[in-house]
Amino acid sequence: MIGMAPARISSEERKARVSALCNGMSEEGLDAVLLGSTTSLLYFTGVSWHASERFTGALVKANGAVEYICPGFERDKVGQLTAVDGDIFTWEEEESPYALIADRAGANARIGLDDQIALFTYRGLLHHFTEKRLADGGPAINRLRRCKSAAELALMQHAKNITLEVQKRAWKSLQPGVCASEVMRFIDEQHRALGGSGNTFCIVSFGEDTALPHGGEGDRALAEGDVVLIDTGTSIEGYNSDITRSYVFGEPTQDVRTIWNLEKEAQAAAFEAAKPGASCENVDAAARAVLVKAGLGPDYRLPGLPHRTGHGIGLDVHETPNLVRGDRTALSPGMCFSNEPMIVVPGRFGIRLEDHFYMAQSGPRWFTQPSASVDDPFAGV
Repeated sequence: MIGMAPARISSEERKARVSALCNGMSEEGLDAVLLGSTTSLLYFTGVSWHASERFTGALVKANGAVEYICPGFERDKVGQLTAVDGDIFTWEEEESPYALIADRAGANARIGLDDQIALFTYRGLLHHFTEKRLADGGPAINRLRRCKSAAELALMQHAKNITLEVQKRAWKSLQPGVCASEVMRFIDEQHRALGGSGNTFCIVSFGEDTALPHGGEGDRALAEGDVVLIDTGTSIEGYNSDITRSYVFGEPTQDVRTIWNLEKEAQAAAFEAAKPGASCENVDAAARAVLVKAGLGPDYRLPGLPHRTGHGIGLDVHETPNLVRGDRTALSPGMCFSNEPMIVVPGRFGIRLEDHFYMAQSGPRWFTQPSASVDDPFAGV
């Protein structure tokens, strides 16, 4: 059930995020954090801005002040978007925004850089800062972003409810001979009809193309007996969904049925391993253990699982931390992950079942319930 759209993130919540960021600056030895035209700018200030060669962002100072930096001709527009009060400082076309940032930061200030800013921004800053004065702001930012609030979880839940319904509608719409591109257009239309932003991304694969995790380059037409893999998402107030369903158009062969059931088992094992305090890599290991026991893999060998078991999600479809070997981040309340231990049989087919869960105090909770069976993938939806 989709239900009503939840409330937007409040200005009070964004101000609390800014305050928490300022509190974390002392741990990193920072005097300020520079946010570019990224999802972190949206997270802290409410400003959603398309990145370009013209710097637009915000300088968050350790004393709590937020100063917006933008081209002069964008001042009024930026002022309409801010959810956190702050002065707006502008630069003209013949001027350097990096000189303005250095002036506003102050002499000898050490600033943490948004880890999503472009390389050319960093290089521009080097004309006005020494390397020692430019630090990685990612740790201070991501400590906050990776644990979602109740308001964020509600927005993500709504986005995922929409996409699951769209997945069901796409399944019902399939006809022999339909092309992957036609299904993609249908999915975009349905996302918009249900209140989403349209497709933030969409992979529609048929037959052998399903063995390629991100789909083939052609526009294959659907045939009887094809494995179908659809991976898509939308966004609500910037917060993302990302759900994959795999099934067969027609009657599954026994080998497809076996791999589908094994994929479901691996997904369930990963979910069960997501205990509070457990490491991200333990979740990945649990899914792989199921496959190794069945004679697949090991590691990234095929037939088997060619990529990580899951990724973080929020304002970006892919966020840190990840459910992957080597990521020892401890699972804690508010963290959100995809759970998608895909099985690839090279040259033949692939099965990916992807749902997302969030960490509650007592353990993991599904946003969307996993697919029921290869014969009735949307039972109960």
